[in-house]
Amino acid sequence: MRFIARVWPRHHEIADIRQEAYIRVYEATRVARPQSPKAFLFATARHLMADRIRRERIVSIRAGGDNEFLNVIVEEISPERRVSAHQELARLARAFDRLPAQCREVLWLRRVKELSQREVAERMGLSEKTIEKHLRTGTRLLARYTQENALEPRINDTDELESDETGRDHGPQQRH
Repeated sequence: MRFIARVWPRHHEIADIRQEAYIRVYEATRVARPQSPKAFLFATARHLMADRIRRERIVSIRAGGDNEFLNVIVEEISPERRVSAHQELARLARAFDRLPAQCREVLWLRRVKELSQREVAERMGLSEKTIEKHLRTGTRLLARYTQENALEPRINDTDELESDETGRDHGPQQRH
């Protein structure tokens, strides 16, 4: 208490700082016992005081100058906007369902599950280059399907995924 009282200017907060320090020390000792408990207690109190000073330096937006921009009324989501958002989500879901199976799985694992390209390749048993190709094609197709109202993918959409035995991409293949 004497240490905190000597360095902390607001005497009405001293008991709070002491209590916070005790709590933090107690929680820390659950993990490992400090080699020098007294030094650990003082360091904890010092860190708590530094945190309080840092928090005080953060200026509230309201404490700043011109606050006129804060008086803008925030619009609630209108029923029309809500319906529009649901329709857009449904359109995206339909477009996603139209993707070739591997493209769909690659996009799901990379963009939704946020797996790395290498993890997706390992999980699916494909090369990273093939994963790149599926990502590129799937993204392009999703953009097209969400913009148009066509019901079936074009015949050449999945042709981009074809490659020869070397695994090299030769662009869209011609069908005869």
